[in-house]
Parts: sequence; structure tokens; C-alpha cells
Amino acid sequence: MKKIQVLDCTLRDGGRIMDCKFRDEVIKNISQNLGDAHIDVIEMGFIRDAKCVEYTGDSTFFTSVSQIEAFIPKGRNKETSYTAFIDYGMYDFQNLEPCFGQSVDGIRVGFTRNNYKQNKHELWECFRIVKERGYKLFVQGVNTPAYPDIEFLELIQAVNEIKPYGFGIVDTYGSMYMEDAKRVFDLAQHNLNSQICIDVHLHNNFQLAFAIAQEIVRRADGNRKIMIDATLEGMGKCAGNLNTELLIDYLNRMENGDYDTDLILDIIDDYIQPIRRKIEWGYTVPAFIAGIYRAHPNNVIWMTEKNMEMKEIRHVMANIEEGKRERYDYDNIERTYIRYIANKIDDSETIMKLKEMIGDKEALVLAPGYNLVKYRKGIDDYIEENHPFIISVNYVFDKDSYCFAGYKKRYEAIKTETDRFIIPSTVKKSARTGTEHIVNYESILDLGYRLFDNSTMMLLNLLKKLDVKEITIAGFDGFYKDQDHHFVDFSFDGTRHMDNYDAINEEITKMVREYKERVKGQINVRFLTPSIYNEESILE
Repeated sequence: MKKIQVLDCTLRDGGRIMDCKFRDEVIKNISQNLGDAHIDVIEMGFIRDAKCVEYTGDSTFFTSVSQIEAFIPKGRNKETSYTAFIDYGMYDFQNLEPCFGQSVDGIRVGFTRNNYKQNKHELWECFRIVKERGYKLFVQGVNTPAYPDIEFLELIQAVNEIKPYGFGIVDTYGSMYMEDAKRVFDLAQHNLNSQICIDVHLHNNFQLAFAIAQEIVRRADGNRKIMIDATLEGMGKCAGNLNTELLIDYLNRMENGDYDTDLILDIIDDYIQPIRRKIEWGYTVPAFIAGIYRAHPNNVIWMTEKNMEMKEIRHVMANIEEGKRERYDYDNIERTYIRYIANKIDDSETIMKLKEMIGDKEALVLAPGYNLVKYRKGIDDYIEENHPFIISVNYVFDKDSYCFAGYKKRYEAIKTETDRFIIPSTVKKSARTGTEHIVNYESILDLGYRLFDNSTMMLLNLLKKLDVKEITIAGFDGFYKDQDHHFVDFSFDGTRHMDNYDAINEEITKMVREYKERVKGQINVRFLTPSIYNEESILE
């Protein structure tokens, strides 16, 4: 028996970065090749209730064990076993089919500390069903570092009574330092029944996953099975996971492993690299912050998309209750974010001054889309003929117009180009000149939307407060996946949102439609240049 076994969870935990949308052919080939490379355990994906996911293929979110059978090699290597992962609370275990030998032979059940404390008897019944139906049971208590020693020992004692195949040390949020890993592993090693495998699952937020894995190998005494989880090229949300290729190379060199490194590298070339060219993962500073606070990575990802500075993200995370950091609660993170950055001010004088400046003029809003370049002559002709009050969004159009700088980083990048700014109170607390005008941030948000602080929509809400009667919009183009240029200049970068273009376009279209409905009869809103967000434009 191998002292250390490798569990590859690319198709499950790695797949979460792309909502597990692997093509069927890819699932089958990865499964086949991992087995051929002598990987000991291959995790095929999740099993969820049909009410949680709809399985129609091309996914590793399954709704039954039998659906997985098609992706397991017919001439399966007897030394390789297959598992699926079930999150407690997301599946009715009464629906679990008996193990029939042609699909997965192991079920890993994930649960939180709160699940264990509040629903222990129901959780234990789920474990019993898994064993009764003939599967190897893996007990996976997520976020192991969150357990105080006494609670962790109580959990181990309870697990000894269940006698599962495996017990997990799960660094869900990549928050373990080496000392933490040694502590929890030694507690498990010395107190867990020796017949139970210890399964170690590591994330790479502190760039320590591989170092911790090596320490686990050194601490293994050979008296029990030790299993270490990994994914191809470390694929996984945020900082990603321990790399399969690193782990097997180390085990081949130090533990006389028989893993086929060349075949693993072929799988990466053929199937993982094409994904990585579209989706990023790996160590980043936001991942580091998520590790510090043992936070669900989606919380940090959400804030990075708001163009927040890293120290601001850290401060917001510090303001979230410890228990709530571990889950992604969109409403809670939005409330915390707004509470942190909303520097409330009395902008009544500013509003009056802006009203006087604009007067009865039409407002021409120049969003930073590429159509400003494409239709520049038509825009210039329109300006010359209509003499509107011009407000550009997050870039400087010319020295005589005003710029609405919707977020701090953009203001800092362009503040030397002009002194004519309209700025939300989150960007600055006080004006540097008499031509900088600061407005109350909260009063111009479109709360209820995920893109509630979209700069152009904030400006449109401000113009409603200013009682403007005519608004003409140019450069509010929308995003096209087959288009190279999205912005008026290359200082803007929208490529990181490429996978979300459809969702962004859909939401902003809804925001524009509902805005026009709200101001109907008060403001005439029209588009000068073509836009995904509006059917008609003056310049076609």
C-alpha cells in the first residue's frame, strides 16, 4: 500500500471556477487519462438535488450517481477509485442510489462547523445512508482551522464512532500557516482511529499548499492511509489548489511513486491550458486577503470588481462578522461595502450650483465606449449644432467639459488632465478647486442591482436630481465578445470581465430601461451612438 495517495479533484473543486461546465468529451478524457497516469482517486464532480441544478450534460454538477457512469473508463484501472462530493443541505440522501460498481465507489460529504453543531443527528444519518448504500464514506468538515482544538478532538471522537473510510483536514479558505497544518494533522494522527484515512485538502492563498503537502508527507508514519487532494495546474477559485503535477513529481522523487508525469502534463496542455487562457486563477493579493480572514473568495472577488484598493478590501473584510465571512451573502457584502465607503455629506449647495451651471441646457453624457472614436465626427457635429452641457464618464473629453469620475482609481489616473470634476463622496471628501464638485454617493446609487455603482448610471441618477430635461448619451456601447476595442482608450481594461459580458449587458439594459421608465414625462432620454442597451440611436 502506498504511504501517500493522490486524489485529483480537478473535475470537482477545480471546475468551480467555471461553474463546472466541462464538455462531456473533456470529462471523459480527463477521467481516462488521470487513471492511466496512476492517480489513486479521481473526483468526478458534485451531486446535487435536481431542484438545485438541472443536469443536461456538459457539466460535473450531477443529480445522480448513475449519470457519472458514462465518464468512468470501462476498463478501469483497479488501483484507481472514483468519488463524488455532496454538500450537506444540497442533496436528499434518501435519493442516493446503491453503489453498483460501474460508477463512483466513494462519496465525500462536506459540512460546516455550524452544520455539525446544529444538525449533528441529521448529518450522522446522512453518513449512515452513504455507508449503508455501499460507498466508501469520506467525512469532510470544511474550514478545519476554524475548529478550536477541543471541538476538533470532539469531532474526531465522533468520527471514530462512525468509522468512515476517510476524514478530511480541509483548508477551505487557504488560511493555514505551517504551524496550523502541523497542529491539526498531529491532532488527527494521534487521535483518529488508525484504520481511517486522513485526507488533506489545501488551497494556495498563502502560497503554502505545496510546502504543507511536503510536511504532511514527512509527518506520515506509514501506519495509516494518507490522501492529499490536488488539481491540475492548481485549477480552482481565487488562489486555486495544490498542483497535481507538483505533488506527483515530489512523490515520484521522494516516495518511489509511479505517477506518469508526462501524461499529466499532456492533460494540462490539452484541457487545462485552454481554460486558463480564458479564466485566471492563482495567488493574488485579494486571495491573500481572503486567506487572512478565512473568507469565501466570492466576497473578495466582488470587491475587486468594484475597483477598490487592496487595503480597503481588507478593511471591509474586517468589518464582516467572522461567521458571515465564510459564506457568500451578496446582500450582506453589499451592505457592508456601502456602509464602509459611503462618506455621507451635505451636498445641497453642490446640487444647487450644478443646477445653475447646467441651466436649461441639454446634458450630453459621454461614456467611455469605443463608439466615441468610431462616431467622433458625428459627435463633434452634434455638439457644434446643439451646444449641450458635456459630462464625460471616467475620462477627460476636453478642457472645457466636465468629467464624472465614478471611482477613486480612475480619478487618480486623470486628475492632472483637468480640474473640472463631478465626484462621488467615496472618491474625495473635499474639493481641491472651485471647479470640483462633490456629491453624496448613496443618493445616486441604483440599489438592488449588482452593478448598482456603474459610473454612467450614477451620473444619470445625478442628472435626475439636477432636474435636467434632456439627456443624450454617447459611448455607452455595451460589450461584444468578438470585439477587440471596447473603450475610448487603452487605459481602460474590460477583458477581466469577458466571461460576464452577457450578464453585464443584460443587467445594464434592464437598468437603462427602468431608468427611462422612472423619468418618463420628466426627462427625454435618447442615445446618440449605437448601444446594446437601447434599440435606437441618432447616429446609425
